[in-house]
Amino acid sequence: MSDTHSSEPTPPDINARVVELTTENARLAAERLQYRKLYLDMLETCRKLEQGILGQKRERLTGADACTTLSLLSMLLGDAAAPSAAPAVEEPTPVRAHTRQKPTGRRPLPENLPRVDVEVLPPEVLRLGLDAFERIGEDVTETVERRPGSLVVVRTHKAKFVPKGRKRNAETQVLQAPPPELPIPRGLAGPGLLADTIVRRWQDHLPLHRLERIYEREGLMLPRATVCDWHLELAKLTRPLIAAMWKDALTAPYLCTDATGVLVQAKEKCRLGHFWVVVAPELHVLFAFTPKHDAAAVDKLLRNYKGYLVADAHAVFDHLFRKGDVVEVGCWAHARRYWFKTLGSDPDRAKYALAYINGLFQIERAVAQAPPAERLRVRQIQSRPLVDGFFAWCDEQADQVLDQTPAAQAIGYARNQRQALCRFLEDGRLPIHNNGSERQLRREAVGRKNWLFLGNDYGGEANTSFVSLLASCQLHKLEPWAYLRDILCLLPSWSVQRVLDLAPAYWVNTAAREDVQCTLAANIYRQATLGPSDPHRTTP
Repeated sequence: MSDTHSSEPTPPDINARVVELTTENARLAAERLQYRKLYLDMLETCRKLEQGILGQKRERLTGADACTTLSLLSMLLGDAAAPSAAPAVEEPTPVRAHTRQKPTGRRPLPENLPRVDVEVLPPEVLRLGLDAFERIGEDVTETVERRPGSLVVVRTHKAKFVPKGRKRNAETQVLQAPPPELPIPRGLAGPGLLADTIVRRWQDHLPLHRLERIYEREGLMLPRATVCDWHLELAKLTRPLIAAMWKDALTAPYLCTDATGVLVQAKEKCRLGHFWVVVAPELHVLFAFTPKHDAAAVDKLLRNYKGYLVADAHAVFDHLFRKGDVVEVGCWAHARRYWFKTLGSDPDRAKYALAYINGLFQIERAVAQAPPAERLRVRQIQSRPLVDGFFAWCDEQADQVLDQTPAAQAIGYARNQRQALCRFLEDGRLPIHNNGSERQLRREAVGRKNWLFLGNDYGGEANTSFVSLLASCQLHKLEPWAYLRDILCLLPSWSVQRVLDLAPAYWVNTAAREDVQCTLAANIYRQATLGPSDPHRTTP
C-alpha cells in the first residue's frame, strides 16, 4: 500500500519558494548596493579631507540636482486631480533687467565727511602772481584720503575760588567744581576710548594683543591687562541694563535660541563653557555664558518664560516642553540639513525630500513681508498639504531604509520632531526655521577663531554683555561706537527704574528727549570726541 502523504514538495510549493528566494535575493542586492554607496561616499569624504577640500558650507543644490528637485516639486504640486493636493505654488519669476540708466560717473561722497580745501595754481600764475590774471571759474574734484585716527588727552582744569574781601584763615571756604563724571570713577579712560576698545574687541574681533599693538602705534602704551580690567568694570556698570533687556525679552510671544561651545582657560587643560543666544525678534539679541550646557543653564536663562520657543531638538529643552508653559517650535532648516548629508549615499530619496522642504521655503519667501494673519492663511492653503505629504512619504520610507544610514537618521529626525515641525502652521508669527539665532551666534564663532579662549567665567560675562549690546545695535541699525559712548556717559547717574530706555531697541526715542540731549551736551569728554562738523557738537 503506497504512502499518499509524500514529504516531497508539490510544484506550486516549489514556485512559491523560488519567488521567496528571488525576493530575498533582490532585497539583499539592494542592501549591498546601498552599502556600496555609503562606502564610496565615505571614501570621497576622506579624499576631500586629505586635500583640505571640504566644499561650500551653504546648503544649496546646483546644476542638474537643482533642476531635478524643481521638477519633483512641480510634480508634487501639480496633481490637481487629487482632493488632498496642494494648490500650485507660483514658480519664481526671473528678475527683470533694470531699466534705469547705468551710472557713468562716480557716486557723490557723503556730506558728513570733513573737507580740506586745497588750491592748485598753474606754474605761470605762481611765477607772475594772481594780480596779473583774472579768475574766470574753477573745477572742483573730490578725492578720499585717510589720516590716522588720533587719541586726545582732555585736560580738566578745576579752578579754586575764595570770596573776595575776606581774610583767609583755616575756616575759609574754597570753592571748586566737582570732577567730571566718568564711567569708571578716577579712571584713565573716557567714554569714547572705552567704547572704542569694546567695538574693536567684540565687533571687529580683535584679540587683546593686537589691540595693544594698535594703540602703541597711535602713541599710547595700553597693556592688555588694563583693558581687561576696564571691561570687567564696565560689565558691572551695564549689568542693570542687560538685566532689564532680558526681562523685556521674556515677555515676547516667541523666542529663538541656540548655543555653541567655548574654551575657558584652566590650570592644566582648558575646560568647555557655552555661549547662548536668545533672540526676541525685532526687539533684543541677547547672549549669555554658562559653564555647562544642561537643563539648569536653560532654567537660568528662560526662568518663568511662557510662550513659543524656536530651538533645535536638544534634550536640554525637553523639561520646559513637558511643563506646558513653553511650546516647542521645530526648525525645518535642521531637518533639511539631514537630507543634504544624505545626497551622497541616497540621492534619489534626498532629492525627493528636499523637493518638499524647498517648496515650504519657497512659500515662506513669498509671504516674508506679509502680516501674520495673511501668512497664516497662505500656510494653511499651500504649506499644510506639503507638510502632510512629506510626513506621509517619511512613514512609507521608514521601513525601507537601512538602520544608522544618513537617510534613516533624516527620516527619524523628521518623524520624532513632527509635532514641533508642524507648529508654524498654527501661528503666522512663528518662523519656519531657527536661522536667525544661528546667524547671531556666528558672532561668537568668528570671535572664537581670533581670541581662542576665555580667561575665566567673569570674562564670559563681560563678553556676552557687550556682544548683546553690539548685536542689538546692528538689529536696530545703530552705529555701535556712538551708541556705547553715549550710554557710558549716561549710565553712572541714570535711574535704575528707567534703565531699559537705554537699550538699543528704545535708544532712538530716548536720545531725542530734551533732558538726554542736555545731559550729553554737558559732558566734556563727549564734546572732545566730536569733530568740528559733527551735528551733535555744541558750542560751549
